[in-house]
Amino acid sequence: MINRIPSMKLAERVREGHLRAIARLITRVESGGDAEVREALAELYKSTGNAHVVGITGVPGAGKSTLVTQLVHEYRASGRKVGVVAIDPSSPYSGGAILGDRIRMGDLVSDPGVFIRSMATRGTLGGLARPALDAVDLLDAGGFDVVLIETVGVGQDEVDIVRAAHTTVVVNAPGLGDDIQAIKAGVLEIADVHVVSKADRPDSNKTIQELKAMLMMSLEPGEGIWRVPVVPTSSEKHTGFDDLMAAIDRHAEHLEKSGEITQRRHQIALTRVVKVAEEIVRDNFARDSRSQTEELLKKVTQRELDPHGAAVTLLKAMKETIHEAH
Repeated sequence: MINRIPSMKLAERVREGHLRAIARLITRVESGGDAEVREALAELYKSTGNAHVVGITGVPGAGKSTLVTQLVHEYRASGRKVGVVAIDPSSPYSGGAILGDRIRMGDLVSDPGVFIRSMATRGTLGGLARPALDAVDLLDAGGFDVVLIETVGVGQDEVDIVRAAHTTVVVNAPGLGDDIQAIKAGVLEIADVHVVSKADRPDSNKTIQELKAMLMMSLEPGEGIWRVPVVPTSSEKHTGFDDLMAAIDRHAEHLEKSGEITQRRHQIALTRVVKVAEEIVRDNFARDSRSQTEELLKKVTQRELDPHGAAVTLLKAMKETIHEAH
């Protein structure tokens, strides 16, 4: 039997930029992450805060994965190390990512300055499970300059990315059923950068102009306000990706100069803490088969107690258990 390398030892290698150590710790995080793994993550968290985290989201079919691949090439040409966390739909049986590591990104795998990992949503409402955010920390601590998070696709509930990234890029494409998919999805306001992919198509100009018009109508007056750009890209013609990288860089500079980066980091911290708290409570509830829980559920079913009252009672009972376990 092969001895398991202690997670704290792997953490040391992560700080040195070893890709295999990053991959192993991500696997342990996805497997549940016991106390030893959490201790290593806590230690590594002290070394985070240097990477610029970019969320890439948009409707299915907009070409997000192809765009991410091209953008990674652009970042590498500028000399920066890039990590990619690609969120895939969860398998209903294993909970793992169905698509696995993206075959279309295969030409990047041999580059030591690139790390790509597909991770499952695991049924998370907003599309970002806690392990995915831990993976971002590991890449940050491992010395990656930019971490791209590619989401499954925009929906009414899939706006977690705006609370987990410093810069949010929303990808639209012409001819997907709506002239402006962002209006239908309700995510026009979450974008720091709008991209119109497949801009080599003749109908793309209409989408570009309508997006610009919508953004003009939503502009707030005042100095120092970030003006959301619309960047056309074409993977077919390999154009626009230098402009996209430049737009993301400008937004990063804006965050620093305006001081808004502090607010964004605060929001990310809040999101992380709430997700972990929810997970702890949910796990304890799933494991808890005590008679008190069954009695509470019985009272709720029989309308003798409302769900809120039962939840408060259950949380009070769990408090000591959670404290001991964590």
